[in-house]
Amino acid sequence: MSLFEGGRPFLDALPAQDRRVLLALGRHRTYEPSQIVLREHDRTTFVVAITSGWATVSVETERGIRLILALRGAGEVVGDQAAVDYGSRSATVTALGRLEAVVVSGDRFRAYLAARPAATVLIMRQLSSRLRSSDGERRSLASEKVLQRLAARLVELAERTGRPEAGGGISVDLPLPQHDIAAAVGSTREAVAKALRLLRDQGVVQTASRRFVVVDTALLRLLAEGRATG
Repeated sequence: MSLFEGGRPFLDALPAQDRRVLLALGRHRTYEPSQIVLREHDRTTFVVAITSGWATVSVETERGIRLILALRGAGEVVGDQAAVDYGSRSATVTALGRLEAVVVSGDRFRAYLAARPAATVLIMRQLSSRLRSSDGERRSLASEKVLQRLAARLVELAERTGRPEAGGGISVDLPLPQHDIAAAVGSTREAVAKALRLLRDQGVVQTASRRFVVVDTALLRLLAEGRATG
């Protein structure tokens, strides 16, 4: 399971000319923190190319619980599945902090792909990668405990967005409130708070408002791999 896309972001993987053409097809838009970018089940087909900031990708489960499947950042494209297959939106995308993007209509995006086979291949790889990640997420939810899933999320957040602290450890300043962390773990806020308290008590992490520091990366990784217990 992973919150992050593997490999290079779609825009970064495009040839420079293809990237310029795609961005020129749309209009710039700024999304404020917590603003909905795409809504699950909507029938819109526009595509959003993120140029700066982060967004969460989430779904509502049958029990009405919000589950964060992924984080998307600069260089990534969201909304491409509905643009390609004309289906309803498969997830809700929400700005996590201020988000800058270029919005391209579905018609223009499909025409762009039709004229550029290299871009089409990249989109198909992206769709396949996200499907595999979704399958892995279901397996993780069924087999892993809250502490293990939380440790895995904290490890990848530290590896992908963290910065080294002067006194040691890795600081993560991504504005993820505790209810979003719980949604990313696939558990209740209370259960995640209990697991975080255990990690703090053992000196593995330090937490503050929308910020945490991984103090013991090695132990946190062992917990994420299920090779240590809290």
